Amino acid sequence: MTKRPEVDRPRRRWSSLKVVELSLSLILIVLLAAYFLKFQSRSGDGVLNVQASDLQIEEVRRGPVHEQLPVEATVQPMRAVPLTAAEGGRVEKIFVEVGSIVREGDPILQLASQSLVMDILLRRGQVDQETNNLRSARLALDQFKLQLSQQLNDLDNQIQQQKKLYDRYVELDKDSLISKLEFERARDQYEYLLKRKDLLEKTQKSDLAIRNAQIDNLERSIARMEENLLLVEARQESLLVKAPVYGHLTALAAEIGQSKAAGDRLGQIDSLSGFKATAVIDEKHLDRVEVDKAGAFEVDGRLFSLVVKKILPTVKEGKFEAELEFKGDRPKSIKRGQTLHVRLEVGEASEAVILPLGDFLSTGGGDWVFKLNPDGKSAVKTAVKLGRRDDASVEVLKGLAPGDQVIVSSYASFAERERLTLKER
Repeated sequence: MTKRPEVDRPRRRWSSLKVVELSLSLILIVLLAAYFLKFQSRSGDGVLNVQASDLQIEEVRRGPVHEQLPVEATVQPMRAVPLTAAEGGRVEKIFVEVGSIVREGDPILQLASQSLVMDILLRRGQVDQETNNLRSARLALDQFKLQLSQQLNDLDNQIQQQKKLYDRYVELDKDSLISKLEFERARDQYEYLLKRKDLLEKTQKSDLAIRNAQIDNLERSIARMEENLLLVEARQESLLVKAPVYGHLTALAAEIGQSKAAGDRLGQIDSLSGFKATAVIDEKHLDRVEVDKAGAFEVDGRLFSLVVKKILPTVKEGKFEAELEFKGDRPKSIKRGQTLHVRLEVGEASEAVILPLGDFLSTGGGDWVFKLNPDGKSAVKTAVKLGRRDDASVEVLKGLAPGDQVIVSSYASFAERERLTLKER
């Protein structure tokens, strides 16, 4: 067998060099393309071509502007009703859990008080005893009246017999058929019986008045005792703690077997009738925040309104609180405890040079803007000084005049440039 001549080595060396050469050529082409694109996008140092249709352009004008104060407000229920223990006792049963929706009158928890039960039993025994005393007094009065009636009947009978005797003696005395002694004795006896009847009737009347007064006192005493018993029994009913309003049970500070004193806080029910917001504001703005002033906040890209309804002048740790109510629609997703970023109107609206709000404030910082040249084909970075702002516009103090056209959309992609060339598609 003959050796194969080594003719392939130069060919392989040429292939490797060719690969390297092709790679360098490709890199050079990419660099040239990047440079070409960069060169094409620039018409001069600091100048960038942009599509005008991608920008939001607004006109500077004169108009009213409100100064707005940014505050944070916490959503709260319009009415938060505390649950308190009207009567002390031991927690015996809990009917609902925290977070439940309860209706007015729904049982929340049951307390038990052994001392209250004993008090009720004692008072019932006192009422029964006094009722028995009244029954006995009435029976004694009836017996007394019967006895008095018998006494009067007997005395009337004696008077009647004595009157007959006396009348007979009067006739006999006329004819001197009876001695004066017997006549006077019959007369005196008759007059005595009449006086005795009069005295007996007066005594009976006095005794009856005393006995009737005793019965009246017993009746009034029983009535008071029964009223007190009803009050104590109502206290027992209050051991069943019920929901005072329809709402959301947001707190319940009670456990089975736990003792609660009268007046202890047991929980809280947030009424579902609506929400309000409470803003905590620095005390330096106390004289600027006014009732009925409007405020606005944004949720999910939509603007909602609030109005100041109450200002609490008490300052604590350099802050005071203001209560805000929703005006018109409110966010459907709003929840208790949610934080709202509200801009409150302070002071009165005044005429000023204004510029509509836009994203340029967050990317440009508000110290400069891109103002369009009169031909509308280019824009130049221009220093400005901005002042008050409301939910729609910002006051221009320096750098712009009414009629100027300004880019108010985001500057994020060209914030470093000094000049823009606006191109139409």
